[in-house]
Amino acid sequence: MLKRFIWPALLLMFLITTMGCSGSSGSEVASNNSNSGNDDTTPTDNPNDSSSPLSFTWNPDDFDHVYEVGPGHAYSDPSQVPWESLESSTLVRIHYRDTPYRTKFVITTTASSDAPLVILGVPDQGRLPIVSGENATTRSGMYYLNEVRSVVKVGNYTGPGDSDIPAHVYIQNLDIRSGRPGYTFTDRHGVEKDFANNAAAIHIEEGDHITVVGCALHDCGNGLFNSHFTYDILIRQNHIFDNGIEGRYYEHNSYTESHGIIFEYNHYGPLRTGCQGNNLKDRSSGTIIRYNWIEGGNRQLDLVETGYDSIYNDPTYDETFVYGNILIEPDGAGNSQVLHYGGDGGDTDTYRQGTLYFYHNTVVSTRIGNTTLMRLSTNLVNAQVHNNILMATAGGQHLAITSGRGQTALENNWLSSGWRDTHESGLDAGATVSDLGNRDGSDPGFKNQGSQDFQLNGVSGCINAGGVLPGPADRFPVDGQYLLHQQGEERLSDGSPDIGAFEM
Repeated sequence: MLKRFIWPALLLMFLITTMGCSGSSGSEVASNNSNSGNDDTTPTDNPNDSSSPLSFTWNPDDFDHVYEVGPGHAYSDPSQVPWESLESSTLVRIHYRDTPYRTKFVITTTASSDAPLVILGVPDQGRLPIVSGENATTRSGMYYLNEVRSVVKVGNYTGPGDSDIPAHVYIQNLDIRSGRPGYTFTDRHGVEKDFANNAAAIHIEEGDHITVVGCALHDCGNGLFNSHFTYDILIRQNHIFDNGIEGRYYEHNSYTESHGIIFEYNHYGPLRTGCQGNNLKDRSSGTIIRYNWIEGGNRQLDLVETGYDSIYNDPTYDETFVYGNILIEPDGAGNSQVLHYGGDGGDTDTYRQGTLYFYHNTVVSTRIGNTTLMRLSTNLVNAQVHNNILMATAGGQHLAITSGRGQTALENNWLSSGWRDTHESGLDAGATVSDLGNRDGSDPGFKNQGSQDFQLNGVSGCINAGGVLPGPADRFPVDGQYLLHQQGEERLSDGSPDIGAFEM
């Protein structure tokens, strides 16, 4: 059985130990609809408690099965691991080497909370082991469906009745890259294939309680892709960047559609040059996006509708929580809207029609022209916008709140002076933007805006200027904050919260 490790909250950091066993926090994401048991033998903590430690450490002695992979070890390459027959309580340690592992593999193990399957990269002086799709080979005989879609895959969906799905799997500390057109691989039948446009570094086709932590996902069509056969997904402390397909809007740094998903402490960088996809695109129920750094993309956040009744009928589908993030809109980075909420398929009956809770974020636009904070797809959407810093370096006359639809309430935010409701000719009939009391000015008081240090200086007017959050947001208090990069710390407050993503 796996033992749980507890670290002091003030030591929240991305840990690389001398054993190379590091990665996520001491929490495994629990269901949004139920409690997932917790005792001294499981790594499961409350995912809503971001003051819990950020880093998992794994002791090989606590696993029934350990596979050591890399130079000088029993398995020289991940292709030699018997992926098809891995059991619960298994640790696969992939050690760094100077050249990439050019192999593809699929994970199908149904493990348990107290006996998980962990695929762990063992870094060398901070350098992650590389698993590359470029000129990769899938081992002969490996049952790997739809190989053109991924470098590493979780699950092989075979149709209704497919009940034994991967569960309690951790993918940690790996640099997974180079799965897109322009790269080829040799499939399990020995045939050279091209990757598809929508190939992903990690494709989670089906799975329950799957955690991706401490990885670099880049140079693919999609960095991360989840299908609707996925449940309770945790995406933490990853660097997701440089993905997409030139001239296309359909591939993104991450593209997810799950029953319950949390993104936290991730560093989302720009897409590949000439790629028009979004940075984080999501169609899930129970979406929580917190304490991330998200820079660039057609939009930073594109939170739109599901195509599946099982997600649409989930009570958590119409409540989305976005808090504690740093969202950066560079000049010339595609769409001038930072966030889109609702839907994009045309059938408004399936759109998210509930409430977006958007609080304690720091939003900085360096666009020369206009910036719009959010596009709400219909007037049935409510946006509760509280305690955020909303800054446009071009001046408040270039900052608008909405594209003209929805019901938006603004309270206790700092905004660039001269901001407006919309850049359109006016709000749609029935739409509202309600100013419930906010601050404005030319300078929110960052420590060093030029070097992207968006913490507050000692004289900022945003200090102790935050207000009480709307009731449902109480379920997700802002008790953590992002540290550059892919790290975090406890957010300490004296009872009067600061505005924005950082507490002074």
